[in-house]
Amino acid sequence: MANTIQVKNPATGEFIDEVNIQTDAEIKKAVQRGHEAFQKWSKTNAHERSRLMRAWSDKVKENKEELAKLMTLENGKPLNESRGEIDYSTDYLDWYAEEAKRIYGRTIPSHTDSKRLIVTREPIGLVAAITPWNFPTAMMARKAAPALAAGCTFIVKPAPETPLSGMKFIDYAYEVGIPRDVIQYVIGEGSVVGEIFTGSEFVRKITFTGSTAVGKLLIKNSSNNIQHATMELGGHAPLIIAEDADIELAAQQAIATKFRNAGQTCVCANRIIVHEKVMEPFIEKFVAGVKKLTVGNGLEEGTDIGPIINEKGYTKIVKQIEDAIGKGAEVLVGNQVNANPEKGYFFVYPTVLKNVKTDMTIMHEETFGPVAPITSFKKIEEAVELANGTPYGLAAYFFTNDYRTGVYLHEHLKFGIIGWNDGGPSAAHVPFGGMKESGLGREGGIEGIEPYLETKYMSIGGL
Repeated sequence: MANTIQVKNPATGEFIDEVNIQTDAEIKKAVQRGHEAFQKWSKTNAHERSRLMRAWSDKVKENKEELAKLMTLENGKPLNESRGEIDYSTDYLDWYAEEAKRIYGRTIPSHTDSKRLIVTREPIGLVAAITPWNFPTAMMARKAAPALAAGCTFIVKPAPETPLSGMKFIDYAYEVGIPRDVIQYVIGEGSVVGEIFTGSEFVRKITFTGSTAVGKLLIKNSSNNIQHATMELGGHAPLIIAEDADIELAAQQAIATKFRNAGQTCVCANRIIVHEKVMEPFIEKFVAGVKKLTVGNGLEEGTDIGPIINEKGYTKIVKQIEDAIGKGAEVLVGNQVNANPEKGYFFVYPTVLKNVKTDMTIMHEETFGPVAPITSFKKIEEAVELANGTPYGLAAYFFTNDYRTGVYLHEHLKFGIIGWNDGGPSAAHVPFGGMKESGLGREGGIEGIEPYLETKYMSIGGL
């Protein structure tokens, strides 16, 4: 097995840098150091933890352009999207810097005159994280920020496709004085590091963003040490457009949520479900907008759609398009590629498919690419049944100006994140997470710090 990871630009296939893969012994030693550092960090007062986190955020902001360019180089997303991700990342640092000072206990009225009942909160211990390539700093910040705010120590394995921006992100934490053993990154094979994390007596919590299959394995393995787990897993988001929807808004928002990061996000719209009476006007506006999107190198001005991260992702997308066309789907725009396996770059042009049916693979499997399948419905109950007909339940979107339709959809859609006339509902101060096979727990908001805290109850008698 190679002892380094070759990091390449997915837009050109060009070599960027190489990162040393750590040995099992080195990773286990890092885990032990994180456990030992917890003893001191957990006793550091909340205001000092908050100060250090704000300083970390400020340092990242100072170096935003450098970090954004590095992210685009290794990830491929347009530079403006990388800048947006840096802002999103520091939002989490800023939010949880304040939440560090709001970890409250409580006194419970006693059932007898001779007792006092007290509840306190304390950090859970060393947290081990595994983060994905598509948002290399945002997913790291969403886990590290509440962990450090709570008083936990933190160790993370970044994705091998995009390790550089995550490593740099944590290096900024060291520069402002956060101790090196309090927050660490390790580089290794995913399955190997996962087994070390779940097999360690020092790790008290596992947090992961990635595929449902890997999440299930981590949950299973973490049970051996009764580790707490937060899992943000796969999605297959529906986007429903009701008969009374604002079609202009729906088309704009559908484009924004579908094609961000070339469709390589867990919450992007994967199934567009349109009322039959507004199908044609929606398609007209949607396709017109899609045709304006520019495909290219993320570092080039005006690029909207960057490359697919690797050949595996590219092959999956192409097969889904071919399957849909073979079963009767109509291509309204796209179905073009620019791929060179020898050089190592893969582009899929924004593609819109009409007359998509439920027997097509794209309606059942997450695409993770810039392909928008469109189908129709007559009654809102049919749209809900179609939307819920998946084991996933991360995000869903709907567009309607009728409050009765909106309330009905909110109550009946089995998804953890809902956008009503909104294609971008995520923010640092709101809870993020899914139902069913899309995950366990929530990240972000006041809910996001709870998984990093233990509840301790004490009864004082003899008073």
